[in-house]
Amino acid sequence: MSAEPSQIAPDGTGINPADQRVARQLAEAVTAAGALALDMFSRGVETWTKGDNSPVTAADLAVDRFLNQTLLSIAPEWGWLSEETADNDARLQAQRVWVVDPIDGTRGFMSGAPDWAVSAAVVEDGVPVIGALFAPVTGELFTALRGGGARRNGALLKANERDSLNGASAAGPNDALDALERAAPITRLPRGYSLALRIARVATGEMDIALSRANSHDWDLAAADLLVREAGARLTTYDDAPLRYNAPVPRHASLICAGAALHGPALAAARADTFPQRQPDRA
Repeated sequence: MSAEPSQIAPDGTGINPADQRVARQLAEAVTAAGALALDMFSRGVETWTKGDNSPVTAADLAVDRFLNQTLLSIAPEWGWLSEETADNDARLQAQRVWVVDPIDGTRGFMSGAPDWAVSAAVVEDGVPVIGALFAPVTGELFTALRGGGARRNGALLKANERDSLNGASAAGPNDALDALERAAPITRLPRGYSLALRIARVATGEMDIALSRANSHDWDLAAADLLVREAGARLTTYDDAPLRYNAPVPRHASLICAGAALHGPALAAARADTFPQRQPDRA
């Protein structure tokens, strides 16, 4: 039986028990998918380049098939959007959509780095409402439920409350960091391969600001977006607009993520010297 879209519980708590059940099932699915990917990671897999010049591996496709079968068995009437599945306009008519990145950070996976993750979310009417992000090498399971908080391995997450750009830690493209540094001294952190994990580090408080160039997609962002929102941070475009998901073209402009108090100062600094809105080699 599939879950109902409503977020209102019969007891008035605001969280539908059906969504709590789907959140548990989603966490179990990404954990199992991560175990599958980790096994292939340890043995080595075939790799090639897609038509858009981005890399893909046999593990990406295996995880995509596993999640497609597992998640659509939970709610077969919901739409489907994945980096490794041919897109279908039917998702545009669905109130809820599964949004999946089988391996976010494929280049990291290919190079043997730990910085990659399985990312999946449920998007309702353009907004993420359930999310799970699993980094198999580090054993970190991030989960979020709208109105129910964000967690890492069960521990509640809270973004940093700093309001000054001076001394803030940040990761992203070098020219974006240059723009922040022209406004105040910052601590540069490694950008890493996984955009979803980069954003999740704002939710954990390990990072103050995460940035990305234009051209990231729904599957890179949906689960991480819900994580940071539930942890008290904001992810927006440079126009200070929240992201909307499940559009005909599921692609986004340059983005900035920071705790609620720091987001404004960071955005002002970034906008003072906006980096080019061109398609990047890597977000």
